[in-house]
Amino acid sequence: MRICLLTPDPGHPLLAATAALLAADHRVEALDPTTGDAPPAELLGPGPLADVYLLKARTPRALALARYLEERGAPVVNSAAATAFCQDRTAMAELAHRAGLPFAATRTAATLADLPDPDGPIVVKSRHSRRHDLVARVDDAAALRALAAEWPDEPVITQPFLANSGWDQKLWVVDGQVFCARRRSELADPVDAAGQVGPSGASGWAGPVVDGGGRGFGPADLPADRARLALRVGEVFALDVYGVDLLDGPAEPVIVDVNAFPGIRGQAGAPEALAALALRTARRGTPAPPRLPGQREARPRAADR
Repeated sequence: MRICLLTPDPGHPLLAATAALLAADHRVEALDPTTGDAPPAELLGPGPLADVYLLKARTPRALALARYLEERGAPVVNSAAATAFCQDRTAMAELAHRAGLPFAATRTAATLADLPDPDGPIVVKSRHSRRHDLVARVDDAAALRALAAEWPDEPVITQPFLANSGWDQKLWVVDGQVFCARRRSELADPVDAAGQVGPSGASGWAGPVVDGGGRGFGPADLPADRARLALRVGEVFALDVYGVDLLDGPAEPVIVDVNAFPGIRGQAGAPEALAALALRTARRGTPAPPRLPGQREARPRAADR
């Protein structure tokens, strides 16, 4: 089999470990679809297409290349349509709510200047998910004005700020296998060497650290209802490799973001799951034309093709 990694970073731990597993019996290569201005046909070069492409890139050029490959019958994991859909947080929230998922209440604004003054802390994010996008906590009108001056033309969404431990619950799924960890929230205050939380700020969380440094949240510790929720997200969004960010809500866990092909690090078994998915997808051959998530007939997961 010939497996191609569509990524600017083939050395990423998940991809590198997956490639190492596959390389003994298969041809693994990498192609950076994010730079230059060559059309897809020129970027791919002459010769047959690979048996499967793993899409770990989200730029417009990467998505255009993925669509080009799909139009020519090549299987791409995740599909270009599903990957692009997860970049629009407004569309993401709308689909999640239609599907009955416990997704955070989400409001969209053309710019930060169009938001009303908050009457309590809120979380502001770029509407369009990308590297180095905006994610910040805003507590009051002064903080909102300061952020608007820094990001004057940025389309945004807002979500309620949920008081929490300062540790995000990261769930990752690879072909139906659920992995998880706690990671220090980017909205949390810094923690010193003694594990004490520093003073809160406009983008920080004020409260005790109760997670013990992010430990004790492996797959064996994951409640069954959260594992089922993570798998349901994949069905709704037509994803095979994805991440789900959870926080504890007053009554149930709340989804605050979904990411196509995230950077999964330090998860035993994840490279093996991805390698198996790549080979099974390649052996199944050309998949059905990908559908946008939420359409009446959902695109099957790669494992089911």
